[in-house]
Amino acid sequence: MTDQLDNDKLPVAAQRVAFALRTVGWVCFWAQSVLAVVAAIILLFAIPLAIPSATAPGSSTSAGTGGGVFFALCGLGVLGYSVFRAWRFTRLSRELRSPANTARPKKADTIKQVQLTLMSNLSGMLLTLIGAEAISGTLLAKSLAQPQALFGAAVDLGRFIQPLDIFVVLANTHATVAHFVGIIGSLWLLDRIHKQ
Repeated sequence: MTDQLDNDKLPVAAQRVAFALRTVGWVCFWAQSVLAVVAAIILLFAIPLAIPSATAPGSSTSAGTGGGVFFALCGLGVLGYSVFRAWRFTRLSRELRSPANTARPKKADTIKQVQLTLMSNLSGMLLTLIGAEAISGTLLAKSLAQPQALFGAAVDLGRFIQPLDIFVVLANTHATVAHFVGIIGSLWLLDRIHKQ
């Protein structure tokens, strides 16, 4: 009942922005969290399995050991920050619904917070895309280097694309999609805020 009375005192524009912040904040938080956890679990399983195969004599480069995985991990780190920023939207919504006019953030401050989140998602997506380019380049090199005859003498199975390589691609794709969700949410919020 008190929330309803408090909301009646708020301007309609502030109510709409607060609702948009809360909704987008929770949707982005959960979508990015789930995708980040899945990507992290996949990378946790893929990286330790890739390292021994890369240190073995005569083994070819694995997608899980190159610069691609470094950029994928950096993108995953930025994704963790973006998840925090999405959660911060829900706190910003609560501050915006505050009955005290002095405690309520200004429109410019709210826009700055959304822009900061947008920039973190864009930089995270850039890192994961650089990682995807490096990983797919490694996979292309492996596929081109595969022998044409399977049953030749002394075929090195390490030159074939392994399921481990596909796991790294999958983890990187999850992180890219999570950043995309954050970008869409931030852009939608900026649109809603500017319309008020």
